[in-house]
Amino acid sequence: MIKRYSRKELTDIWSEENKYKIWLNVEIAAAQAMEKLGQIPKGVSSTVKKKARINVKRIHQIESQVKHDVIAFLTSITEKAGIKARYLHLGMTSSDVVDTSFNIQLAQSAKIILKDIDQILKILEKQAKKYKFTPCIGRSHGIHAEPITFGLKLASYFEEFKRNRKRLTNAIDEISTCAISGAVGTFANINPKVEKHVAKKLGLKVEPISTQIIPRDRHAFYFSVLAIIAGSIERIAIEIRHLQRSEVYELQEYFSKNQKGSSAMPHKKNPILSENLTGLSRMVRSSVIPALENIALWHERDISHSSVERNIGPDANITLDFALVRLANILDNMIIYPKKMLENLNLTRGIIFSQELMLELTKNGLTREKSYRLVQGYAKRCFAENLDLFNLIQTDKLIMSKISTNKLKSIFSYSKHFKNVKLIFRRVFKK
Repeated sequence: MIKRYSRKELTDIWSEENKYKIWLNVEIAAAQAMEKLGQIPKGVSSTVKKKARINVKRIHQIESQVKHDVIAFLTSITEKAGIKARYLHLGMTSSDVVDTSFNIQLAQSAKIILKDIDQILKILEKQAKKYKFTPCIGRSHGIHAEPITFGLKLASYFEEFKRNRKRLTNAIDEISTCAISGAVGTFANINPKVEKHVAKKLGLKVEPISTQIIPRDRHAFYFSVLAIIAGSIERIAIEIRHLQRSEVYELQEYFSKNQKGSSAMPHKKNPILSENLTGLSRMVRSSVIPALENIALWHERDISHSSVERNIGPDANITLDFALVRLANILDNMIIYPKKMLENLNLTRGIIFSQELMLELTKNGLTREKSYRLVQGYAKRCFAENLDLFNLIQTDKLIMSKISTNKLKSIFSYSKHFKNVKLIFRRVFKK
């Protein structure tokens, strides 16, 4: 975790204090079930709940001697809660506590990330509708293609984040399982009813079959979803970076009054926030390969996954949360330049209407191949000689014998490109 790219709400979830509180909740819930089953004396869970205190420093002190974090935790609790605490953890293995708690932390994080996504969806919908019919050039391979609207760009991002929300909801469901099944998952020394009680108490589902651990394909799915969301963040960030280039300048990130763009060049206004999002997205995506490699462990368990999850658990979630909040701020405050968009739309002097011109010639008797060659030749001339395609086409007797002047004017019009914008918006926003 880097404080610079962290928000308190997420760092609190991944604090040691919170981790041990969840561990304690798991142990207390398990004790409650054991009491009901008559396996341990009545009052153990209530006594522990009342007297136990989380002392991170003390846990670390004990761990430095015993070299085992769960044993250190239990020892610390016993020191505060007294003799009754000896009944905690009966028939359980460390992973019962650690894995169940880790899943709770993931779910807690994801629910905040869901809120972040909801905010982005709200902003994207607002901005998409505002710029619904704002013309701009659509680009493929970085080259001018055909007209679109800026609202359509934003609507595309909205739809993508709707999918991301659904994916994350599924990931929460996938990860929200509990395993209290003992040393190798056979319930040899613990009643399955304990697991069922703990799961219900903590808002989880019972893991149908575990080994010593909860299967790591669940976690791999979770981190893969985080990575996809990060990819969506970067998709928008890269678009903003490209559109803010001096040669394009169709939009820019908000630039505050006293903000400095460059230590050397006072004129600079750099898209630093979007560049930052590109970097943060890379970091989130870097968690995927380790998460996937954690699936294949030795037999019923080894601990090669443990060090990985101690890193990617907090880092991927905290970083993604920060990135989403930053993205929301960028989208909400970005400065749009519709006049520059229109200027860029007209930059290539009509060649962006080449497809419609070719199709019209094909409809009127020319082969597609001949139509393509003819239009392509004139497009090349326009590029080379800085000519206007509309004017150039009117000098071609063959073309003008196939297309009337009025029809030619309609071809070189934006209206056809925007006729289905309302339809697309209804499909995206369901309104």
